[in-house]
Amino acid sequence: MNYKDFIQNMKEGKLKTVYLFYGEEEYMMDYTLKILKETYITESLETLNYIAMEGEDINFEKILNACETLPFMSEKKLIIIKELPILTGKRNLQTTESIDGKTLADYLLNLGNYVVLIFTVKDKDVKKSSPVYKSIRKVGDVVEFNRLRGKDLNTWVENSFTSRKRRISKTNVNYFIKQSFYFDSNSEKTLYDLENEIIKICNYVSINGEVTKDIIDNVMAKTLEMNVFNLLNEISNKKGANAIRIFNEMYMSDKPVLFILHMIVRQLRNMLQYKVIKKKGYSEKEIFDKMKLSKFEFNKVAEQSGNFTIIQLEEAMKYCLKADESIKLSFIDERLAMEILISNLCFKI
Repeated sequence: MNYKDFIQNMKEGKLKTVYLFYGEEEYMMDYTLKILKETYITESLETLNYIAMEGEDINFEKILNACETLPFMSEKKLIIIKELPILTGKRNLQTTESIDGKTLADYLLNLGNYVVLIFTVKDKDVKKSSPVYKSIRKVGDVVEFNRLRGKDLNTWVENSFTSRKRRISKTNVNYFIKQSFYFDSNSEKTLYDLENEIIKICNYVSINGEVTKDIIDNVMAKTLEMNVFNLLNEISNKKGANAIRIFNEMYMSDKPVLFILHMIVRQLRNMLQYKVIKKKGYSEKEIFDKMKLSKFEFNKVAEQSGNFTIIQLEEAMKYCLKADESIKLSFIDERLAMEILISNLCFKI
């Protein structure tokens, strides 16, 4: 079940007694809990009908007391239990388990129909072997909060701007999403991060004003990955001054030089791998499956690799190795070493 199914069931009065909310998109999890709370809990009676618990000090007695106390002047009593070690599998080994899984699992099978008990785990992995998880599946539901994709994400971004009385075209919605690097498989960005960027842009644009590509570029914080893509674009076009400027922007923002170099090497290696596999006659889909990159990163790799030959990429890797040795052995200043590397990549391969 996803969050939209849960909200629809809630609107139709089809709530079950127990749920597990889990996943990496904590913004949508918090949003769903907010809607649930606003629907069933009167603010003046919140202390009586809404209970939230978190951490390893939760014990069965606390859960029992919360669930057995009837709601006051309310149809439902809402109980939220966050990051229960039995479900996360991240128990602190220095403490004893505070809840017997079998006892809690048995209790969940017979909750009063006035209870809505929700366990939350803000992680994409949960302990599915736990008896508690199995009981939730049996009498309740598991709601997974994955990253938003496709139309859902575009709609969320567009609504986030329009609700703040700023206009944005669908083209620039897509551009904003690409610049955010939300889709990167290694990214830990959530919708909270995107919302922060949206707020910054809205503070820059007047009410009823339009969000343009230039405004997005000027205001939005660029990720290291996106800067590396832009850096390699300038290198492939032999624009050394622009490439060095992009590097210096990263350097001045306190990005570690060796990590910047690592990201450049990673991208060069991806381009080399792409070209070698493609040369063997594989289709784009087959190459994508083999490389295991996010769709956005794969498209960038495929696009940029067209600017280099296999020999050029192999030479570029050698120059990167020399720069790495120079920095680690302190032969020259790390910043100067990177500027020399960029010049070599622009004009010597």
